Amino acid sequence: MSIKIQNLTKLYGSQKAVDNISFEVNTGEIVGFLGPNGAGKSTTMKISTGYIPASSGTVEVCGFEVNTAPMDVRKNIGYLAEHNPLYLEMYVGEFLEFIGSLYHLKGKLLKDRIAGVIDLVGLELEKKKKIGQLSKGYRQRVGLAQALIHDPKVLILDEPTTGLDPNQLAEIRSVIKNIGAQKTVVFSTHIMQEVEAICDRVIIINKGKIIENKSLAELKQSGKNMEEIFRELTNS
Repeated sequence: MSIKIQNLTKLYGSQKAVDNISFEVNTGEIVGFLGPNGAGKSTTMKISTGYIPASSGTVEVCGFEVNTAPMDVRKNIGYLAEHNPLYLEMYVGEFLEFIGSLYHLKGKLLKDRIAGVIDLVGLELEKKKKIGQLSKGYRQRVGLAQALIHDPKVLILDEPTTGLDPNQLAEIRSVIKNIGAQKTVVFSTHIMQEVEAICDRVIIINKGKIIENKSLAELKQSGKNMEEIFRELTNS
């Protein structure tokens, strides 16, 4: 099991951004983590990566608890935040070398990892450019590359296709699908066609609570598409 969340709650004053949720993600799964804006998706992801603390409850990643073994959790997670933080004045290769060094990668190992992630996410033709010169789609690829540089077992991707045109969206979707053959992936999105194309399982959160947790195959037995299912479950 890659991720285990138990009774997780996050309070901002009296408001419950996340309200006593529990779920697990198995090794090798691609899970769509869905919900309306403000439902608690990003908060849950930030807690799971150690970016912000929980008010109560626990998160385990690859057997390590976020509160008691945060560095072990970070070694096992690759994280792409909703607002992809990049140094626009750095060259692609230079940036990935910098990120790799933060994980204490060096020498031939670092060079091999950079070459590997550049190939995996399709950055070969752009690797000598400054990040600021890249399109939104290629910047997202750089974000994926930095999340993968240390070869984590788990990827957490917060709306990785936001703002992409249809061609870029299809390209990044393909990259995520390929990555999912080797990693456990949890990603959030508002694009339901993306969920249907990529996911093994879907978890839907609304107003801080889990309201659905089923395989894509189980959800499709209703005869409805994901957009219809999502609207029915969250339109209250």
